[in-house]
Amino acid sequence: MALIACAAALAVSVCGCAAPAGAGPAQAAAARFLDAVRGGQGAAACALLAPEAAESLAEEEGGCARAVLRLGLPGQGTVKQVAVWGDEAQVRLSTDTLFLHRFAKGWLVRGAGCRPDPPGPYDCEVEA
Repeated sequence: MALIACAAALAVSVCGCAAPAGAGPAQAAAARFLDAVRGGQGAAACALLAPEAAESLAEEEGGCARAVLRLGLPGQGTVKQVAVWGDEAQVRLSTDTLFLHRFAKGWLVRGAGCRPDPPGPYDCEVEA
């Protein structure tokens, strides 16, 4: 959660700027994850999660593939903003906010189903 708090603070600092380098791949990774969830493809969605996030869901009954589908993530929405700083990214949709990390194999989702939770930064259904 501390990483998500830090990521949110950094994302706020880049508001109003042009889309940073890496925004396209991060946005595409978020879209693939949400498409898998919307399509009922739990195993595919779990493959797009950061290892820590997938492990946290794997502990649920039925494993990650079933758990990620039971969360009721929005799965769609209009992209409002993509912020990238280094190996971290935030994709804000009209219905959800996702946090991603760039690993050697590409962008993976660290947090999904995230909503602002004042006074804290975000409360996420899926988090690493």
